[in-house]
Amino acid sequence: MALATAGAKDDHPKFSINIDGVHFEVQKESITGAELKQIAGKDAQYQLFLEGHGHDSDRQIGDTEAVTLKNGMHFYTVPPATFG
Repeated sequence: MALATAGAKDDHPKFSINIDGVHFEVQKESITGAELKQIAGKDAQYQLFLEGHGHDSDRQIGDTEAVTLKNGMHFYTVPPATFG
């Protein structure tokens, strides 16, 4: 993805995040779990988690839950469980 060049005016800051180990630049400061899965090209049935820092637990992010992004956030997805 293209990065803003030095001196270029950008009304929307970019946030550098990782989903399943892949780097993404996101314009929106607040984004839902469903939007994050869409950006990563994951099926809507996947579960999305925000990795915790240090001793913090990982947290599941629901499809309609809004997340305020910060640079360096790491998310991962888990496919739906299959039984049989």
